[in-house]
Order: sequence, then structure tokens, then C-alpha cells
Amino acid sequence: MPPLSALSDLSRPELEALLLELFDKVSGLEKIVAEQREEIARLKGLKGRPDIKPSRPSGMDRATEPPRPDGKDKKRRRGKVAPRVAVEDRPITITVPDGSRFKGYEPFLVQDLVISATATCYQRERWVTPDGRTVLAPLPEGIDGHFGPELRRFVLMQYHQGQSTAPRIVALLRSLGVVISKRQLQRLLSDQQESFVAEARDVLRAGLETSPYVSVDDTSARHKAQNGYCTQIGNDWFTWFATRPSKSRLNFLELLRAGYTDYVLNDAAYGYMRKHALPAPLIAKLAAQPETEFADQKAWLAHLTRLGFTALDVTPDPVQVATEGALWGSIQSHKLLHDTVVLSDDAGQFNVGVHALCWVHAERLVHKLDAFTDKHRAAQAKIRGLIWDFYADLKAYRLKPEPRQAATLRKRFDRIFLRRTAFATLDRLLKRLHANKAELLIVLDRPETPLHTNGSENDIRCYVTRRKVSAGTRSDVGRDCRDAFLGLAKTCDKLGIAVWDYLGSRLKVAGSALVQPLDRYVRGRFRPA
Repeated sequence: MPPLSALSDLSRPELEALLLELFDKVSGLEKIVAEQREEIARLKGLKGRPDIKPSRPSGMDRATEPPRPDGKDKKRRRGKVAPRVAVEDRPITITVPDGSRFKGYEPFLVQDLVISATATCYQRERWVTPDGRTVLAPLPEGIDGHFGPELRRFVLMQYHQGQSTAPRIVALLRSLGVVISKRQLQRLLSDQQESFVAEARDVLRAGLETSPYVSVDDTSARHKAQNGYCTQIGNDWFTWFATRPSKSRLNFLELLRAGYTDYVLNDAAYGYMRKHALPAPLIAKLAAQPETEFADQKAWLAHLTRLGFTALDVTPDPVQVATEGALWGSIQSHKLLHDTVVLSDDAGQFNVGVHALCWVHAERLVHKLDAFTDKHRAAQAKIRGLIWDFYADLKAYRLKPEPRQAATLRKRFDRIFLRRTAFATLDRLLKRLHANKAELLIVLDRPETPLHTNGSENDIRCYVTRRKVSAGTRSDVGRDCRDAFLGLAKTCDKLGIAVWDYLGSRLKVAGSALVQPLDRYVRGRFRPA
């Protein structure tokens, strides 16, 4: 900023530029002051400002939906009620005067629910064989512990899909006559649930092996009284969650291994290392060694130590880049994420493989720019209008892709994002977005890829609700069970399978419908005709 004595020597355009710069700085300082005031109030134990959620910053996706034919935009009616259970016909008689004529029945369907607690004491025969062995009659199928499969299904359903809390479930069960403690309920939620955790892992593997795209996102999480992050991976057919202390790219690559623990050096690994600027001599040193597969992290780090990687203090960190490359090699060696598009909101840790960006998040950057003059606001509105029109045409292209139209859309993208306005901050943003051209226009080559990450944001809401209801987890087993059941419930919803039926099939509840392993349904969605 020039001294006050020199302001009189500035021309009008220079004064306007200086004024805009000061407006920008004042806006930033106001945000900092507001944050500091909230922090001071929190430290003093005072009540802070109400957390009022702002309206959606961009309605681009909904506003660019094509108009529906006449009459199709009306709200759908419920339609005829079709119960999923057998309907019992129960005639109701009435006394009528003599001479009346019977005209049949008037049906009136009533659905009800019977909730009651039962207790069964199994008298198991016990025999002693001639050789001295004791033989005990086995329990019926589905009985595993002192709480039956129906009660276990009810508890899992209420906690994970009903998003209830453990104390409320205990209170409900006790009011129904079940004698159960909080500790016993916690064991029902987390003990001996390895089969569910394994099935969730198999669902992830099936999705990464067969899906043309996956959408990813993350949110904050609490585990063992520490801040962490929950990562979501999924698409229209499956959902998977994992909570970890970090949300780095290294962590994301570890999650993409879907339970495998090995590190592999192959062409994919070396290609990743070259792309992320690992020096060629270090890559050559790795390639010259006969070992290419390592069972776990300990063996891999020992190999890097022998080669002298851990002693290097340079940028980028050779240990990190080499480890990420070996993880990527492991992913490719297990045929996971092979030519699968990874769709994200431009968070750096998700930029792996064939990467695509969310258009809603890109347009949101333009919408959130602070404009201080009418000229700037007009430029901002014009650019947003051009982006909305372009986005609408991309949506139409997804439904009916044509090679000629793809070339036209690429040229049109350049005209929009290489445009120069009188708004310098907007110009810099447009230049930044243009640098992401390949990732924003991946849909032109892969029309099956969505244009936004709304699916991930919808999926992750159930985790956010669970976090608000029950805060965090205290054990790794509880964390893995919570992540697994939330993901399995979401996957069931997407596959059209009732979670109640799924739990009944897994817990061997008598009379329950048979539900195949969920990974089979996911693979079946992409099975070639």
C-alpha cells in the first residue's frame, strides 16, 4: 500500500484497483476476526453464535434438469397398498333385519405389528459314552449365545439403520420384558461380527473390480477420543466406509487395496513413481532388486531401509512416493480399480488413476467469489450462466453421446474458461479450472461417469447422523463394525434388498428369505450380456 502522501498522485483507475484490493483484505480480516471471536467465546465457555446452515450455494444441477412432459411433474400418489406379508381374511358379521340381501364383503386392510418378548429354556440332553466322553445335544440353528437371532436382528436394525442409541435400545428392550444390560447390548453390536466386516470388504472388492466408476468423499470422525476421518467409496450399487486417523493419499491408497496387505513393484508402481517426481536413480535402484512383492508394511520398510531411502532428506519424500507407488502396484496386481474412474470433489488425496472432478463443486467456486462492484457482479453472473448452459449440454450428452458433439463441447469449454473479464480474481479462478479440463470433461470419453458427487454426499449423511447421535467409537472392533454395518445397509438399499431380510438371512432367523452374499449382486450388475 502506498503512503498517504502519494495517494493524490494516483490516477482514478489506480485508485479503483487499490480500493478493490483493500475491500478484499478487509473481507478476509473480517472472517479472521469472526473466527477469533468464536474461539475466544469457546475458551471462555460462552455461548457462541447460532449455527445456521446456509442455503445450498448452487442449484446448478437441479436448475439444468430438462422440463418434464405435461402432467409428469406432479407428485406421485402412494398407489395401492401391497403388504409384504401374508394377508389373513377375517369376516365380520352383523345382525340385519329379515329380508335383507347379502351383497358380499367390503375389504378394509389393517396392518399391525406384534412385538413381544419370549424366553425359551432348552433342555439339552447330556450323555456319557462308554469311553467316557460327554455328548451334549446341539442348540437349534441360529442360536449363538443367550440372546436369540430375532432379538439380535432387532438390535442391529435399530442401532445401525434406525440410528438409535444403545441406552434407548436397552430401555426399549427392558420395557418389553427382556432382561439385558448395556454391556450385553454392546457385545451384541460388536462381538463376533467378523463375518459382516468381511462381507463389507468383499463388497468393496467387487465394486472396485467391476464398476466403471466410483465416487469418493470424506468427513470428520472421532475414534478413541481423537479426531479422524471417515472415507466413503461407492456408486449407484454399493457403499463402503472406513474410519482412519488420516485422510492422506497414502491412507486412501491403503483403503483401495480392500483388505490386502502386500506391496508390489510392477509397471504400474514405477509409472506412479515417475508421475510423482521420484528421481530416476531411485526408481532404477528399486527396479534392479530381485524382490518385487512384500507381504506387509514391515517387510516393505525394511527393504527401503536396506536401499538407503530412509536416510534421504529431500523433497518429495522418497519413502512416501515409493510407498504410494508400491500400494498402487498392489491395487493393480489384484485387478482392483482397473480403468475405473475415481470421481471426487478435487480433494488432492483422491487424485489417483483415472480421475474425474465434480462440476457442482467447480461451479461453487465461482458462486462463492466476493464481488464488490456492479461490473464484477455482472461478470460473475455471466460466467455462471455460461457454465450452467454448458453443464446442461453435458447432461444431455451423457444420455446420447456423439463424437462430433464431444469435439464441439471441448472447444466450447476453452472459450468459457479462457475468457478474460474485468474481474482479476475471477480470471485467475477460470484459469485454474481450465487446468482441470481433462478431469472435468472425462464424461466425454466415459459417458457413464456422473457429473457430480451428490451420490457420495448422500451416502455419507448416514455416517454424519451416526456421529451426531453417538459421537465416536472407543475400540477398533467397534469402529470396524459401525463402518461395516452402515455400508452394508446402504448397499442393501441400493440393491433393493430389505435390511431386515438381509439380517434375518445372516443370523439364520427361522422363516427368513435367503439373501446371497452382497458382492454377488454387485458383480451381477456389471456382468456382460
